[in-house]
Amino acid sequence: QVQLVESGGGLVQAGGSLRVSCAVSGRTFSRYAMGWFRQAPGKERESVADISGSGGTTYYASSVKGRFTISRDNTKNMVYLQMNSLKPEDTAVYYCASGTAFMPYAGTYAYWGQGTQVTVSS
Repeated sequence: QVQLVESGGGLVQAGGSLRVSCAVSGRTFSRYAMGWFRQAPGKERESVADISGSGGTTYYASSVKGRFTISRDNTKNMVYLQMNSLKPEDTAVYYCASGTAFMPYAGTYAYWGQGTQVTVSS
């Protein structure tokens, strides 16, 4: 059974930093791309960042590029999202997802975590 568990969300002031983490179990972690998504109240879920199975390829939404960094530790089955220079518009529930292919966008995201709330105050 594949499980994804996010942690590290919270309340932070605008301009601050936060790191959210995702622990994955139940599959060969390094074989699959991982992604971070977010959903704000009243809005559709959007992709934030993706990373290949090896960690060598990353993609970012234009709204977070230069501020957020996705990374993974294949020895610990963990994926991270470091968020710097946070803005109130970054407020959302953040979800990690595990893909069906090694490279992002070569497959889909089949497994999802329960989400962690990130709130950025102005």
